[in-house]
Amino acid sequence: MMADSTTALGNANTDRNPVRVALYLRVSTDNNQDTDNQRLQLRQFCQRQGWTIQEEYEDHESGSRPDRDGFRRLLRDASMRKWDLLLFWALDRFTREGTLATLKYLEFLQGYGVLWRSFTEPWIDSAGPFRDVVISLLASLAKQERVRISQRVRAGLERAKATGTRSGRPIGRPRAVFDRSLAVKLRQQGLSWGQIARKLAASVASIRRACGNAVQGKGMGQ
Repeated sequence: MMADSTTALGNANTDRNPVRVALYLRVSTDNNQDTDNQRLQLRQFCQRQGWTIQEEYEDHESGSRPDRDGFRRLLRDASMRKWDLLLFWALDRFTREGTLATLKYLEFLQGYGVLWRSFTEPWIDSAGPFRDVVISLLASLAKQERVRISQRVRAGLERAKATGTRSGRPIGRPRAVFDRSLAVKLRQQGLSWGQIARKLAASVASIRRACGNAVQGKGMGQ
């Protein structure tokens, strides 16, 4: 838990001390939890720091979803600089989309001059002494994540080339299975394309392709 005294954020080498604060609260829907505990602790912390809470954003869904309503509003308002600092209870409350996405969001906030801070993880503080270390670590992990994604994509392409699809079935429409020599024989016996198709449980187009030029039609009806 954070100490009550002002930490590195207030003492950071920055030309301003964040005053307008936004809170982000999130719980997963399947845990029968609410955000009351997070809200209480974050509000009390802001009060001790003398910060003004400008906005509170809340989501009750998985942090792995980028389309969370509260989260999307948060990003939109950050781009409009409606507040100076985003405070969340823990990084996994902010997002659980993976290291690459986490780094992207933090850099997005930083790009608009918005600071960010985790309440329970004092080292995750964009105005703190470990900021560069955290960003460097996230960037390194994100690079590894990109490599793993690239490897999975290449493996998938190689498998698709070898087997057609993930299931191993050929890409495109399955090839019709029927006795092609019998199709030719039935055609020679005078059956129409439609009659042969029904008898062999295949489409007319498949029968015609199978027969090809082996038999020349003599104007028989369909």
